[in-house]
Amino acid sequence: MQIIARDTDQGIARMLDGYEYPAILVTAEYRILATNELYRKTFGEIEPGDGARCYQVSHGYDRPCDQAGEDCPLAAAQASGQKERVLHIHQTPRGKEHVDVELLPIRDEQDRLKYFVELLKPVPIASTTSSMQALTGSSPAFNKMLELISRVGPSEASVVLLGESGTGKELAAHALHQISPRADKPLVTLECSGLTETLFESELFGHIKGAFTGANYTRQGLAEAVDGGTFFLDEVGDIPYPLQVKLLRLIETGTYRPVGSSQIKRTDFRLICATHKNLWQMVEEGSFREDLYYRINLFPIHVPPLDERVEDIPQIAQSLLEQLSGAKKYHLTQSAMRQLSRHRYKGNIRELKNILSCATVLANTNVIDHSIIGDCLEIHRSSQRMSEAPLDLKSMERNYLQRLMRVYDNDKKRVAEVAGISVRSLYRKLQETLESEESSGVLLNK
Repeated sequence: MQIIARDTDQGIARMLDGYEYPAILVTAEYRILATNELYRKTFGEIEPGDGARCYQVSHGYDRPCDQAGEDCPLAAAQASGQKERVLHIHQTPRGKEHVDVELLPIRDEQDRLKYFVELLKPVPIASTTSSMQALTGSSPAFNKMLELISRVGPSEASVVLLGESGTGKELAAHALHQISPRADKPLVTLECSGLTETLFESELFGHIKGAFTGANYTRQGLAEAVDGGTFFLDEVGDIPYPLQVKLLRLIETGTYRPVGSSQIKRTDFRLICATHKNLWQMVEEGSFREDLYYRINLFPIHVPPLDERVEDIPQIAQSLLEQLSGAKKYHLTQSAMRQLSRHRYKGNIRELKNILSCATVLANTNVIDHSIIGDCLEIHRSSQRMSEAPLDLKSMERNYLQRLMRVYDNDKKRVAEVAGISVRSLYRKLQETLESEESSGVLLNK
C-alpha cells in the first residue's frame, strides 16, 4: 500500500490491498490518497504529495474527465450515491490502454460520501495501437462498443452484433468469447448464408450413416461440437424462414436429433449472432420469426462502420499491414495514411484490407507512400464501377489488364507477374484487345 496524502484514513487505505484489481483511494475533489500494490505494478508509482489528481495521473488532463469531453465515474457516483462504471483510456507505462473503471463510494458515520475506491480493470481484448490479436481503436464509437462488450462478455446473455458488412463483427464475437466463463471451451461458427434445409440440418445437428443419399458416414454436427462453448451464428438474418423454427427449438430446449436418428441429444452453449440486416423490419415483413427475434436479441451491440471511427483508421491500417506483411514489414508514410483516412469505405474494414493488400503487391520496397495508395484506390474505384455495370468475362479481363498497364507504366513483365500470367500470354491478350478496339472503330466509322 502506498499513502499519497497525509490526511488519509489508514484503515480504509489498507483495505485497497484486499482487491484483486489495481485500486486507488480518492476524495470527492479527485485527490488520490492511496494506491494498492497491484496498481503500482500495473500503472507505476505516484509521486507523494497532496496535489495528485486522478484525472492528471490517468489521462494527463488539467481538469476532471467530464469537463474534458469524457464520462467521469467519480462525478456520476457523487450524483447517484451508488457504484458507477465506465470504460476509459488510461496512460500507462506501456502507453495508452483501455481500462474498465469501477467507482465504489464509501460513506462516513453520518452517511455522507467521504471517499471513493476506484478499481481499474485492464481490457485485454482491445488495443489503442495496432494489434493482431485484439480489437483496435480509441474513437468514441469504438469505445462505446467496447464498453458494451466488456459488460456483457462475462455473462451468459445472448448477444446480437448489428452492423454493416466488413465492420469486424466476427472479431467482436471472438472478443465476447475470450472474456466469457466459456473461454476455455470452443467457439464454433456457423455461416448461415446460402444454407439449404438439408445442409442446414446436417451442419447443425449432424447425421447418421445412411440418413440420406450420399451420407456414407456418421457426422458430428456443430451443436455437438459447441457443447460447453460459444455458438456464433454469422449472418443469422439469412436463415430461410422454414429453418428458423428448428434453430429456435435448439436455442430454447438445448435438445436436437441428428438427421436420420431417433436419439435425442443435449447441448449447452452461449449464443452470439451477427447480421447486417434490419431484423425487426424482416419481422414486420414476415421473413423472420418474431419469437426467434426476441430470443436472440437480448443484448444488441452496434458495431460501427469505419466512417463512424475515422480516427481509428491509422491504427487499424497498421494492424492489417502486420497481418499482411509476413516476414516483410511494410510501413505507411504520413501522406499515405492521410489518403487512407480521407477515403470513404463502403466495405468498411474489409475494403481497407483489400486496398492495403493491393498496396503490398504494388510496392517495390517496404515503404508504401501516397502514390501507391492512390493507384490502389483507382484500381478499387474502377473495380466498383465495373461491378455496377454487367460485363462479360473478356471485357472484365481487358479492363483489368488495361488498368495494370497504366499503373505500371506499360511494364509488361511486371504486369504479367501481378496478373499471374506469362509475358507471352499478356502480349497475346493485349493484341486481342487492340484488334477488338480497331474492329469497333471500323464499325463506328462505317
